[in-house]
Amino acid sequence: MHRRSLLALPGALAAAPVAAQAPEVDTLLVLAVDASGSIDADEFRLQREGTAEALTHPSVLSAIAGRPRGAIAVAVVEWGSPGGAETVVDFMRVADAASARALARAVLDAPRSRQGWNAIGDALDHGARLLLAAPFRAAERVIDLSGDGPDLRSLRAAAVARDDAVAAGIRINALAVASAGQVTRLGEPLAETYRREVIGGPGAFVVSAEDRRDIARALRAKLVREIA
Repeated sequence: MHRRSLLALPGALAAAPVAAQAPEVDTLLVLAVDASGSIDADEFRLQREGTAEALTHPSVLSAIAGRPRGAIAVAVVEWGSPGGAETVVDFMRVADAASARALARAVLDAPRSRQGWNAIGDALDHGARLLLAAPFRAAERVIDLSGDGPDLRSLRAAAVARDDAVAAGIRINALAVASAGQVTRLGEPLAETYRREVIGGPGAFVVSAEDRRDIARALRAKLVREIA
């Protein structure tokens, strides 16, 4: 498979001069959420509600307020199909409870995108392009990928996309959503697969959620760690 550097992609280059003139926030964060065919309607609802709850939690708002600019910008991407990752909520600035509630409402109201297989590498490429084209500037640019399985059908392998994103100054953290005792086809816990193939950059880390009912807790802890 032909491997091109992320920075050589036309969309990334076109966005760079615009970003240099944009308002500044402490962190640019892309939440890349698994919407593949393995997630039924009830699980998807739990996932959306857990994300909204985490984004509005007092501990997350406190972490944002404790940063020098007191603001972050968040976008939400759904991924699954090869080359099909989709931005369902574009970047919104979060600086207080009201703006956090507005973001949470946008997350809950966004139509579900049409996704299929687990294409994590393509999700990372999409998230990296989104960060490079963001209407805000930040010293910290982060992709926060959550999923319930390994990379299966990416046009570019997850580790390749990860390496290019890290080279562009982006950190990638991961949330592994798996039932207790579940292992991947490689015979290892999903968190270990994500640790090896997905995360990257200084201080990158993986957290685990036992199931989608545990997403709010896991994502809340993850957001506080990423922001603070």
